[in-house]
Amino acid sequence: MLDRAYAPYSKFHVGCALLTEAGKMYTGCNVENASYGITICAERSAISAAVAAEGPKMRVRAMVVLNSQTMACSPCGACRQVIYEFGPKSLVIYQGEGKLAEATAEQLLPAGFHF
Repeated sequence: MLDRAYAPYSKFHVGCALLTEAGKMYTGCNVENASYGITICAERSAISAAVAAEGPKMRVRAMVVLNSQTMACSPCGACRQVIYEFGPKSLVIYQGEGKLAEATAEQLLPAGFHF
């Protein structure tokens, strides 16, 4: 998915693959915009694809997020909340300092918002 990212401004390509509780795989990539605030991250792109395919009851089991710079980069705050919404116990694997890191969505967002 890294090669599909649209990142003409930052040149920071991010790809995500996720596994749902239903056993299906979905991918996403970051899509930048000149108005940076409306850029979509790879994690939310993959989750959107999963919801579009499986419906609103889709739940994330695990996801992997990688970037083209191979630098430490955990999901941003907005992505943490969206991941939490669809799988608070899901495993999130991302690039840490010199190696892959992993945490659950709850660990990444310990006081996640929910109704």
